[in-house]
Amino acid sequence: MKEFAAKTVDEAIELACKELNIEATDLVYDVLEEKKGLFGKKAVINVYEFADVVAFAQEYIKNVLESLGIGEVGTSAYLNDDIIHIEIDSDHNPILIGKNGVTLQSLNEIVRLAVSGKFRRRYRILLDIGDYKNNKYGRVASIARRTAKEVQKTKVDVTLDPMPSDERRVVHNALSNFSHIMTESSGEGRHRAVTIKYVK
Repeated sequence: MKEFAAKTVDEAIELACKELNIEATDLVYDVLEEKKGLFGKKAVINVYEFADVVAFAQEYIKNVLESLGIGEVGTSAYLNDDIIHIEIDSDHNPILIGKNGVTLQSLNEIVRLAVSGKFRRRYRILLDIGDYKNNKYGRVASIARRTAKEVQKTKVDVTLDPMPSDERRVVHNALSNFSHIMTESSGEGRHRAVTIKYVK
């Protein structure tokens, strides 16, 4: 976090953008002080940097899990393709993953909403435990490619089982270069699924 002071909030924002070399639309800040009086004006803003977002997410995860009695929780984070990846490690990893990754997916959504609420902008966050997600992506991509080959042969469209947005993205990417194949997501919420279609 870094504070910037000027006569007005707009001037403080301009100062922050110039020093941090970012656009005003990408600036995440709180107004700490704004005075308008006869004897002068003053505005102070507190600017959050990307490291602050990551630190908040990690601390939030630890607090939530420890309040649930999970105990000691370790996290590590990195940025890839504008997605904040956070690895979680505890003595109860299977419980946190849940059946078919449902618990992990729910935790991911809670953290994403908490971060978006705190910093007033949408961040893409992906939680993983014991490389579960990466392994799942490999299986999802394999199923998608195998199904696409069947669709190429039979020319009959196939709708895969519903899956979360990150896994649907894996399907779209895995089949992006397949000839005569188009992918399309449909449905709402937990029922949203990818259909693999044959195109001439």
